Amino acid sequence: MSARTTRRLNIAALAAVAALGLAACGESPQVTVYEQGRYQGKADTRPWEGPSFNGDREAWEKALKNRGRNQSEYNRIE
Repeated sequence: MSARTTRRLNIAALAAVAALGLAACGESPQVTVYEQGRYQGKADTRPWEGPSFNGDREAWEKALKNRGRNQSEYNRIE
């Protein structure tokens, strides 16, 4: 290959890389349409309504307190 052909290929490759790089920088608009009075997201559940506590809020609160107590180094030493 001649030097002229190699230079043209290098310029073409550089132009292609630049075009791909600029195309990747484009940002498409992300618009959310809200309807008054309607929540369109995921339905939230309370922590104690899961399968581990079966809706027993007192058992959940007790487990939460025990977990907090177990994180204290003073209680672990005794």
